[in-house]
Amino acid sequence: MTTAPAATGHATLIDTIWPAAGNRVVRLVVLALIGTALLTLAAKIKVPYYPVPITMQTLVVLILGMAYGARLGAATVLLYLVEGAAGLPVFTGTPERGIGLPYMLGPTGGYLVGFVLAAGVGGYLAERGWDRSAFRTAVAMMIGNIVIYIPGAVWLGTVLDSADKAITLGVLPFLYGDALKLAIAVIALPLAWRLVQRVRG
Repeated sequence: MTTAPAATGHATLIDTIWPAAGNRVVRLVVLALIGTALLTLAAKIKVPYYPVPITMQTLVVLILGMAYGARLGAATVLLYLVEGAAGLPVFTGTPERGIGLPYMLGPTGGYLVGFVLAAGVGGYLAERGWDRSAFRTAVAMMIGNIVIYIPGAVWLGTVLDSADKAITLGVLPFLYGDALKLAIAVIALPLAWRLVQRVRG
């Protein structure tokens, strides 16, 4: 069975592993639920790191986007936000720091918006083959992180009434961790493609 390529001529990783044949609705629902489960798990795991502990959530957001493609990637992250808005404790620090819309409208709300945008951007780039080489994966990850940081920092700056504090507290402490996650993605995505192509012959 061949995989239907995206409009740009590049199939995504998930389209290659699980081609869109048969009941497409079931496939989309299953993939979206798997994605939201991975996002929730990533939000709950904190890795001790200097200068602040990091979660794997931005890594999962970007890898999901690149593996799923722009539309399914963004829709999966959007479903994750809907779960959180409904009161499910899917975000980092929930339920301890609150749940639902009050949590989402707090200081980190802009980053949640950035997650959806970044998944879409990462998927867009993957549909153009950017996830098949280490260099392009690195560039795509950097772009995705910038897309997360922009609305996150703007939102935080509004809450704190200070753009400088938003950068100091909401961007700079996380750059080291994001560099580590970028390195993981640079290894993982091209390797996944090689393994899939080897299995498929």
